[in-house]
Amino acid sequence: MVIWISMSERARTVRGTEEGRQAGKRGEVARAPLDEMRPETLRRVEAAVLELFSSRDFHAVSLVEVARDAGVSLQTLYKYFGGKEELVYAVLDMCLGRLSERMMDHLQGIDEPRERLRKTCWVTLDFMDRHPAVMMLLSTAVPAARYGNIRSYESPELMGAFLGVLKDGQRRGVLDDRVSSKMLLDVFMGIIARVVLMHIVRGEKRPLVEQFDVLFDILWRAMAKPAR
Repeated sequence: MVIWISMSERARTVRGTEEGRQAGKRGEVARAPLDEMRPETLRRVEAAVLELFSSRDFHAVSLVEVARDAGVSLQTLYKYFGGKEELVYAVLDMCLGRLSERMMDHLQGIDEPRERLRKTCWVTLDFMDRHPAVMMLLSTAVPAARYGNIRSYESPELMGAFLGVLKDGQRRGVLDDRVSSKMLLDVFMGIIARVVLMHIVRGEKRPLVEQFDVLFDILWRAMAKPAR
């Protein structure tokens, strides 16, 4: 499975260049920015990472295997990514960055909080239906304490989009305001992550989006402001 490179990933490589310079000042080995890697090569690396790490334990996969499946040298992986953990973080950053972009596009022009949350949920489930290896990689290869190493996971674009929908719903009196918007986000992501992960693990064939109306009704009732 290959997911294509977006413009936002190009922007993130600019930050990577600056980080490389700062790493050099600290005496660390600076990695080459990803925009210096040929797009086709990066696509092959991404496909290899998703295939290998989503189907096996993190420690059971070696960089040698990734290099072999991607058709690149081991030196290339070290040059651009540094190590195995950094390689996984980089691939997840690219994938979640695409989800963020898609979500922003779909939320354009939608004002009503329930519909905004509905669209957010649908885009997420549709993305995971199409790219289940992304969820498996996030769930099995990265400890929760390391999620902060994935830029897109904590990015203002992705998390800001989620929190913006929730804060707006609380402000308008349709989402439960007895807890913080961040806790509502935990409820949303906790339910969605569990549903998606177990759907994949169980080998379910029916796409989640085909069950979307029922799933969203359950999610909405868990997050909506209780009637007085």
